[in-house]
Amino acid sequence: MTRKFFLPLVLCSVALAQTSTPAPPAGAPVSARALQIHNSAIIVDTHADTPQRFLDEGFDIGSTDPNDIGHVTLDKAKRGNMGAEFFSIWVEPLSNQGHYAQHTFDLVDSVYEQAARHPDRMMMAFSVADIERAHREHKLAALMGIEGGHSIENDIRLLRDYYRLGVRYMTLSWSNTNEWADSSGDIDDPKVQHHNGLTDFGKQVVLEMNRMGMMVDISHVSDKTFWDTIATTKAPVIASHSSARALVDAPRNMTDDMLRAVTKNGGVVQVNFFNGFDDEDFRKAMVAQKKDQDAVMKEYVEKRKAEGKTVTYVDLDRIEREWMAKIPRPPLKVLIDQIDHVAKVAGVDHVGLGSDFDGVSGATPQGINSAADLPKITQALLDGGYSAADIKKILGGNLLRVFGEVEKVSREMQAGTSH
Repeated sequence: MTRKFFLPLVLCSVALAQTSTPAPPAGAPVSARALQIHNSAIIVDTHADTPQRFLDEGFDIGSTDPNDIGHVTLDKAKRGNMGAEFFSIWVEPLSNQGHYAQHTFDLVDSVYEQAARHPDRMMMAFSVADIERAHREHKLAALMGIEGGHSIENDIRLLRDYYRLGVRYMTLSWSNTNEWADSSGDIDDPKVQHHNGLTDFGKQVVLEMNRMGMMVDISHVSDKTFWDTIATTKAPVIASHSSARALVDAPRNMTDDMLRAVTKNGGVVQVNFFNGFDDEDFRKAMVAQKKDQDAVMKEYVEKRKAEGKTVTYVDLDRIEREWMAKIPRPPLKVLIDQIDHVAKVAGVDHVGLGSDFDGVSGATPQGINSAADLPKITQALLDGGYSAADIKKILGGNLLRVFGEVEKVSREMQAGTSH
């Protein structure tokens, strides 16, 4: 949810860099050529916060409610030809203190329950081969990524348990620094104890993820944690939902040096769809209203507590949506410019899609209202001069290549052949 984004905001501004790629108007039709490219690709999105809805709202991914404001349903995924979704297992650190693992298990279970409810349209997937099989069977491949290393409660055995349950990536830190990895979200907070990047245990976590075949995700981490991870990992890394700092000066975004380091590492940067990371004007407007928004949020939480009621993700998301709606949505071009920038700096083999669907309180660019709108991205890339082969890489091919390489490194390490 968008509350996830406020911690990383910084107040300094940067001139918004421009790229030349055009984007169609929000309501523009998608051409037959773009649809042909789009529908022949395996489209992989690496970050959707929908499990919060499964758990807190009792939401059914098979919903056909025309008034549903969510980004991901089976119908919307099918209309957008989404082949695989990594559902985010995000444990809010303050409200879940003392039971991070329990809440992690509950969220994991919620994804399995959805797949069990819709076996004809959705299947759990744990490998590249599974994603390809789901594609052949015309089913949505459901994968999982843990968003925040605090979920392992400093226990490498829990990390292994999560892998056994099907978790295939972990973001080393969320917006909170944990006991072994610094976050970009609180790096300037003097009250938080930092480690100057990754601790020795943090490096152990990275290597154990490499050994098991779990992708290492560097979205949300501090700059030093990023560089420590790059120096430690034996496998390519991913940024599951990050954009470029050269265009929008949020510390959650990646510098050009980081983008180049991911290229050298063989990894992939999955561009976030959130307006606050993709459009500098939107980010500044968020900063400007943050104080008032925080006050409203605080008052609501205190009122609920006084009434002896719990505050859910759904409650807070409703308030977030009201505040996000006060800021004009930027055109689709801002997202395309981000993809374009990463493709130019890191290379077209190192960029993909990490939407953050259902986690940004509706704050996506014009025309991107759900997974059904993914073909518009293909149209915009085609209009920008990208070849069909490169578009397919961006839509999912690059992530599948990295996932396959992570699986290969795992096999080598387990066989004792890795150096």
